[in-house]
Amino acid sequence: MATYKKRGGKIKSAQQQAPEQDSVTAEVFTTLDTSAGRAEAWVARNQNYILTSIGAVVIIVLAYLAYMSFVLKPLNEESTNAMAQAQTYFKQGMQDPTVQDSLYTLALEGDGVAPGFIEIIENYGSSYASQLATYNAGMIFLQQGDFDQAISYLDNFSTSDPILGALALGGIGDAFAELNQLEDALGYYQKAVSFAENDLTTPRFLLKAAQVALAVNKNSAAAEFLENLKENYASAPESNKAAVLLAQAKN
Repeated sequence: MATYKKRGGKIKSAQQQAPEQDSVTAEVFTTLDTSAGRAEAWVARNQNYILTSIGAVVIIVLAYLAYMSFVLKPLNEESTNAMAQAQTYFKQGMQDPTVQDSLYTLALEGDGVAPGFIEIIENYGSSYASQLATYNAGMIFLQQGDFDQAISYLDNFSTSDPILGALALGGIGDAFAELNQLEDALGYYQKAVSFAENDLTTPRFLLKAAQVALAVNKNSAAAEFLENLKENYASAPESNKAAVLLAQAKN
């Protein structure tokens, strides 16, 4: 069989290559067999540990499913039902300022029959209703001028909801602004803006962030907030104030 030169040498013929290929193939399979044998031996040595680990994972999964089905679900249903009257007082208070204080007190403390938000928080700490009660209580304290309590409750509120999450952070910003802690207020307004951009809360807190930034002589930051408001939320009512404040920020 003809051979061909490559870089001054000869390419070995197929007959010459075959024994070498067989040798390499055999070596590969030998290596695989050895590795497989080692793996089997390792599994054999550690099978108790492996089985224990798998069992632990199964137990954790089953425990989680049981908790969700038999603990958290009934707890959520019970706490939601228990909070219904407090929620009604809270909504009525928001709608009627003339009786707001008394209704907010009932919402917070209960009416002697139905529990208020504070009791819901204490008795149903891991439920969804408890989280909502925490938010509502924080907002009530903010409205009543108890800013330290408002910050405490709203800071303990946790949610993935874009609107409520932004409102809670913005509420903390409002409380710090009322306490004249403007740097803290600015930080929370910024958090409210970045928590989840939307047409409802983002323009509101962009404007507040800009106003506070101007108050603490951070004009460049104020200008950024206002440019964002003007360019991306032009239809929002807050954007009507952007032009005047932007001129002030650029002076």
